[in-house]
Amino acid sequence: MLEGPSFLVSRDLPNECEQESKWIYNTFSVIENSKRKRPLEDKEETGLTKSSKLLEILEAEGSVQCMDQADNQHGGDHTEADNQHGGDHTDASSLINQLGRDLSVNCLLHCSRSDYGSIASLNRGFRSLIRSGDLYKLRRQLGIVEHWVYFSCNLLEWEAFDPRLHKWMHLPPMTLNECFMCSDKESLAVGTELLVFGKAIESHVIYKYSILTNSWTSGTRTNTPRCLFASASLGEVAIVAGGCDSRGNILSSAELYNSESGIWYPLPGMHKPRKLCSGVFMDEKFYVIGGVGIGDSSVSSGRSAGFGAFGTGNAKVLTCGEVYDLKTRSWVEIPDMFPERNGEAANDSPATAKAPPLLAVVKNELYAAYYDEKEVWKYNKQRNLWTTIGRLPEQATSMNGWGLAFRACGNQLVVIGGPRALNGGFIEINAWEPNEGLPHWTLLGRKHSGSFVYNCAVMGC
Repeated sequence: MLEGPSFLVSRDLPNECEQESKWIYNTFSVIENSKRKRPLEDKEETGLTKSSKLLEILEAEGSVQCMDQADNQHGGDHTEADNQHGGDHTDASSLINQLGRDLSVNCLLHCSRSDYGSIASLNRGFRSLIRSGDLYKLRRQLGIVEHWVYFSCNLLEWEAFDPRLHKWMHLPPMTLNECFMCSDKESLAVGTELLVFGKAIESHVIYKYSILTNSWTSGTRTNTPRCLFASASLGEVAIVAGGCDSRGNILSSAELYNSESGIWYPLPGMHKPRKLCSGVFMDEKFYVIGGVGIGDSSVSSGRSAGFGAFGTGNAKVLTCGEVYDLKTRSWVEIPDMFPERNGEAANDSPATAKAPPLLAVVKNELYAAYYDEKEVWKYNKQRNLWTTIGRLPEQATSMNGWGLAFRACGNQLVVIGGPRALNGGFIEINAWEPNEGLPHWTLLGRKHSGSFVYNCAVMGC
């Protein structure tokens, strides 16, 4: 993310030869450590070690001088230092001059995402590299991934949380649009983008936040305008399915978004139209689970929601799921994948007053937060059954599931929420890495804030 000050500290080095030796030695250490140690996703401080070593290199006074010279030469200005070097000019494209571009990039790949803002401020070459997105593409190929949590507890305001460094960050405010602010919104993180879906006065719109530029822009609209849909991402692609259109019609259509091209591609439709459903990727397949469908015999069996579904008959709570295989481009229905519990059937709240299922996938295992009883469930794929494995954090409160976020963040489950309070309350982020035992939640961060989570997404890159 391109925010935060540049942490450059001037250091005295004895002479130019020793400076160059220090560069080569420290950089060699960084590369060797990167080969021996595990990616940033591990709980060990691997990323911190690599990142701090490279930042020590970049912070050295001699390195900054060299890069400043390269920046000035690129712009056509020559300095006294240039003349002292006999006109041996370099340009900013080499990044760390003593190493060359390839080794420089190799080192930068192992820096933490939180350091990229400071690195980008060094000169044009670093800034161009960070903003191009090439580093994130290479990180993805090497399996170097950091997951950050993005959430909104105040309308049009977003924050980010780095669970590894326990660091909070404010995103730039979104463009003021009162209609969009008051509309139902969905959020989705894909690649290096955060997409926020909503409605303007006359049409559905998408706002896109890019971590490459630390700014909001208008995103590409879906082929079919929709809200209250299921969504999930896998690397640089995402899928949205179901929801309802601007006229309130429940949809069965689906689309795939490629963040590299910024294009939405239509996919085959689901077997059943549904809204207020949830989506996850598991075993590289896209699942749509739960939701509300059209209540006639040709759609699904299930409990009647007790209200008209946009003139199409009684709506029904869907207990079935559907899975889309990206290789075969086909949907398969899974009966009773998300059955109702006894407490839900006795709940008099209409179906549309309840949040979509709170689902998350860690290590290709599916988990759910049952907010009525504050329980955590785990799904058995072989038996198509759910079992209760423990409880949610005590501070995890919601209004029929609304205002509480339950997400996968790397190898951890995270719960974002807080108790209701008249004075604004606070927000908590609790995490647990699933194992064979009961959930043991660790408090990663807490701050004074609105405690109702309007939207939440996790970006891994």
